[in-house]
Amino acid sequence: MDSSDADLDRALQFGDEGDWPSMAEHLRVALEDRPDDPAVLCWLGVAERELGMDGIAYERFRSCLAAEPTDANLLATAGNGLARFDDPEAESVLRSATLMAPDLAYARAMYGAYLAREGMSEAALEELEAAVGLAPEDPETLTEWGVALALAGRLDDAVDAFYRACDADPEDGWARSLAGLTLLTLGRTADALPDLLHAADLRPEDIEIALVASLAAAVSDEFDRAYELVERARMRAIPGDGPMVEAVFDKVEEGAEPSGAFLAEEIVSGAYRERLMTRP
Repeated sequence: MDSSDADLDRALQFGDEGDWPSMAEHLRVALEDRPDDPAVLCWLGVAERELGMDGIAYERFRSCLAAEPTDANLLATAGNGLARFDDPEAESVLRSATLMAPDLAYARAMYGAYLAREGMSEAALEELEAAVGLAPEDPETLTEWGVALALAGRLDDAVDAFYRACDADPEDGWARSLAGLTLLTLGRTADALPDLLHAADLRPEDIEIALVASLAAAVSDEFDRAYELVERARMRAIPGDGPMVEAVFDKVEEGAEPSGAFLAEEIVSGAYRERLMTRP
């Protein structure tokens, strides 16, 4: 292994550990010596996106593709990066990755994820079912399969897929929240509550899921937990969250029936759709 490969491996290790600042800094140093290296540009884009530097991350992905990478994993990663910015070129990049490496589960999953959010459910499910066949224990692939099923209106099947994702990664609060919200959409509040409570514990920074769980707890007459969750949301809320936190608190105060009506009419449909449309 030469020094450039070792540098890239170290940067990716930082990413695996969730240390995005170190990953980004490591790759910026590498970029000084290799300004046109598509791998450095792509993974630096990933790190900067995770750091909230969306504009510069987008430019990294564009630069990566301008360097004409021949690695399908880089194409899938950069293509997914473009998709998160609604760049129409994302489709051709992701399709190219699947054609280049049809046995690469990640490429098939990212292309399927793109197609699902573009409303092409049949093609999306074909790609994602192929990806699941290639990587049946990969939590991201299973989650995206669940999303595609949900967007296709197959909610019971989506619940099963989300549960498979949760089994593959028990610490994945995002998949757990999708399982709970899908059950709520099916009208199964009592079944949804344990998943929503678990998701809220796994994602303490997620104000929205805490509020959804609070209302679901109130509907189930678990008012101690409902108040605990709404207070947790209040403590972590930013100024723009305040009105919704107070609205949920008021509904919990009013009791189970008003909480259920508010949950169904004002929160579930919007929160669920928004999460399904959030790109990986």
